[in-house]
Amino acid sequence: MEVYMDDMLVKSKEARNHVEDLEETFAVLRKYRLKLNPGKCAFGVSGGRFLGFMVTQRGIEANPSKIKAILDMGSPTNINEVQRLTGRIATLNRFILKSAKKSLPFFKTLRKVKNFEWTEECQQAFEELKAYLARLPLLVKPSLGDTLYLYISSTSQAISFVLVQEEEGTQTPIYYVSKVLNGAESHYPPIEKMALAFLIP
Repeated sequence: MEVYMDDMLVKSKEARNHVEDLEETFAVLRKYRLKLNPGKCAFGVSGGRFLGFMVTQRGIEANPSKIKAILDMGSPTNINEVQRLTGRIATLNRFILKSAKKSLPFFKTLRKVKNFEWTEECQQAFEELKAYLARLPLLVKPSLGDTLYLYISSTSQAISFVLVQEEEGTQTPIYYVSKVLNGAESHYPPIEKMALAFLIP
């Protein structure tokens, strides 16, 4: 079971165990006199939306409406539209390899509040981002016993890492994390930048 604030997800490894898992959950809810809103409940489904993500038997997928919101955007023409773009990208960060590096041109544009300019670099990054979003990876849940790998990448302006799981020679992403480095961080030696990756929330 996963709980976040007032959202709850009861998952079962096998369909035959689902009723038993629900009974156990209901027993805990009764014990603490907690009630569910029937209008917001779905039982026995193979997938659904949870915390803005699509959770299925295959893994965690990005919410299609969040992807579409970016794919349908035209090139930003002012600071507010760039802010809207970066906000939308932030909701998909965990699915985007090196998200901070891909978004750097947009952040540079945000620094020029008075002299807005959508550069060729911004346009290219925007088009590359849209192409990437059209084929976002599926994130998987780590399985006990499978080998996990952590890949870290750093540049002068950003750090990123991806946690992957390997099963039968195939590596599948579990989670992507990325961060644009601030002024002081950008001057860290490479090894310290790598260590900084472990401190990204």
